[in-house]
Amino acid sequence: MKVLMVLTYYYPHWTGLTAYAVREAEGLARRGHQVTVLTCQYHSDLAKEEVHNSVRIVRLKPLMRISRGLVTPSFPCAVYRLIKEHDVIQLHTPLMESPLVTWLAHRMGKKVLFTDHGDLVMPAGLFNQTIEFVVTWLMTQALKGSARISIHSQDYAEHSAFLRPFKEKLAYIYPPIEIPLPNPEQAAAWRRELGLEKDRLVGFAGRFVEEKGFDFLLKSIPYVLERMPDVKFVYAGDINVVYEAFFEKWRHLVERWKDYIVLLGLILDKQKMANFYAMCDVFALPSRTDCFPSVQVEAMLCGTPVVATDIPGGRVPVKVTGMGRLVRPQDERALAEGLVEVLANRAQYIKPRDAIATVFNLEKSVDEYEQLLLSLV
Repeated sequence: MKVLMVLTYYYPHWTGLTAYAVREAEGLARRGHQVTVLTCQYHSDLAKEEVHNSVRIVRLKPLMRISRGLVTPSFPCAVYRLIKEHDVIQLHTPLMESPLVTWLAHRMGKKVLFTDHGDLVMPAGLFNQTIEFVVTWLMTQALKGSARISIHSQDYAEHSAFLRPFKEKLAYIYPPIEIPLPNPEQAAAWRRELGLEKDRLVGFAGRFVEEKGFDFLLKSIPYVLERMPDVKFVYAGDINVVYEAFFEKWRHLVERWKDYIVLLGLILDKQKMANFYAMCDVFALPSRTDCFPSVQVEAMLCGTPVVATDIPGGRVPVKVTGMGRLVRPQDERALAEGLVEVLANRAQYIKPRDAIATVFNLEKSVDEYEQLLLSLV
């Protein structure tokens, strides 16, 4: 096949969505398919075109940023040219230009796979809510023009008002997740280097934005310490999110509990990230909303149980594997109770890596995408 993938951010940008797209694109390329990614040149030092791990990347220079999105005037001409060159198109959304892609593809007799990474949920405020309404409307038009829609779990789809009208088009495919084996010696050395060898560690990772619910984790700290004074909270991720100043809103709690919080920054090295998971005794995922956060599966594959909120989609890994505990969302006391429970009885929540990898498997996910895309050619 000749597959065209379209999304706002791609390698070397790194979020759960981009990691998902990179793994699928490279997985298809390894199987001999020709994969092109059309994306934004979000940083001026990125090449306008390059091949990375057998995937051709075409980057368009943006004119301006609107919240999380980038406006690229050259997009219509570029996507028209590339649609003509390819057999099938895959959209990784949210993507403002998605209805244009489906319309052009339809005109040229090409089919589109719309891969939904979750309903767009913006913070409060007139500007943010306007963006959410407009982009959701645009993507709804794209859903109408797409041949199939892939989503990470049936649980999320059944609770999504955005997807509900299109259930006959839905395909459920777990994310393509990949993490190396952690190095126990390196993880232990890292603990010592940070001066945490005598502490119990709660890890958390991801963009520091409202939907991830890290404010509830910060609020849970006194309730955890009341029961377990030797607990520290270790964060891997970027606190400087350009489109949302959520960290600044809660900086006062970070300062208040600074003796119990360690900020490691964004970790891009895969082996180091695996060692981070292994270094932690439990991984916390207090999301308000989350389609399918891959970090919790990565933690499980590294031997670390998870405490996650009981929300559609986000609860699937714990439900499927039993490697952790689910707690009421947006409730810091319930979160603290779950963390203390898993820390106190950690051994009973740990499952073998092979058991997790059987369910959440990179090649299995690529298999399913390959067959779905082939069915559209």
